[in-house]
Amino acid sequence: MTEIPSYVIITPARNEAQFIELTLKSVVAQTLRPLKWVIVSDGSTDGTDEIVSKYSVQHDWIELIRMPERVERSFSGKALAVNTGRKRLSELQYDVIGNLDADVSFEEDYFAFLINRFAENPKLGVVGTAFREGHLSYNYEFVGIEHVSGMCQMFRRECFEAIDGYVPIKSGGVDLIAVLTARVKGWETKTFVEKCFMHHRSQGGALHTGLRERLHMGRKDYLLGNHPLWEIFRSCYQMTHKPYFIGGVLVLAAYLWNTACGVEKTITGELQTLRRNDQLKRLRLVIQRRLLPLVPLQSKR
Repeated sequence: MTEIPSYVIITPARNEAQFIELTLKSVVAQTLRPLKWVIVSDGSTDGTDEIVSKYSVQHDWIELIRMPERVERSFSGKALAVNTGRKRLSELQYDVIGNLDADVSFEEDYFAFLINRFAENPKLGVVGTAFREGHLSYNYEFVGIEHVSGMCQMFRRECFEAIDGYVPIKSGGVDLIAVLTARVKGWETKTFVEKCFMHHRSQGGALHTGLRERLHMGRKDYLLGNHPLWEIFRSCYQMTHKPYFIGGVLVLAAYLWNTACGVEKTITGELQTLRRNDQLKRLRLVIQRRLLPLVPLQSKR
C-alpha cells in the first residue's frame, strides 16, 4: 500500500478579511488535514489577523505570523511572506509544501486528491488544479496543463528546496518562475483539470484595476519573456473581452513599449526559451484545431 505523503501549507495574507474565512473553513473541513498551516499576515490592517487568530485558538495546527506593515505594496510581498513561513517550518518533517492564497475555497477532499497524485508519481514536483472566478474559467487550449496556477501550488519538498523557494519579484510572476524552474531541473508539473477551486478575487485585482490592469498585463508579459507572436494572438483574444478592443490594444502597446525601451527582463534566458517553446507549441495546436474542420470541405472541391 502506497504511503500517503504528509504536507504543510503557507498562506500569505495582506488585508484579506473579505475572503480569508472562506479559505479557513475550506482547510479546516479537509478529510486530509495538513501537519501545519502557517498564515503569514503581511502587515494586514483590516481585521485579517483577528479572523485567523480565532481559528488558531481552536486548531493548534494553524499558526499566525505577523509581519510589519509595509508602505509599498508589490508582488514580491507574496514571495517574502511564503519564504518567512517556510523558515518557520524548517525543522518539521513533511513531504509536500503548498502555497495557498487567502481568497480561495474548495471541496473537503481537495488536498487529499492532490496529495494522492504525489503518492502515485514520484516524478511530480508541482501540482495544482483548475479554478474558476465567478462564471469564468481557464481555457486550457491556450494554457497548458504543465502550468500550475499560483493561487494554489503544491510542491514536493525536494523540488521546492531545489528551486530555493519563491524568488521575490516586484512585477509579479513568482509562481510562474517557480514552475518553469522546477521543469528545467527535471521535475514534472501538472494541473489536474478534473478538480477545481474557486478564486474569489480577480487575478491582479489586489494591485491593478481597469485599464491600468491591462497595461500591467502587457508589461508583465514582456518581463516574463512572452514570445512576440504569442503576444499578438493574446492581445487579439483580449480584444474580445471587456473592455472590448481597447483592453487588447493596451496589452500589446505595453508589451511593445517595453520591448522598444529594452527594459531588463525578470526571467532568465533558459526559462524564457522554455516558455516561448511552450507558447509556440500551443499556438500551433490551436491553429491546427481551428483549421482541421475545414480540410475535408476543401478537399472535396
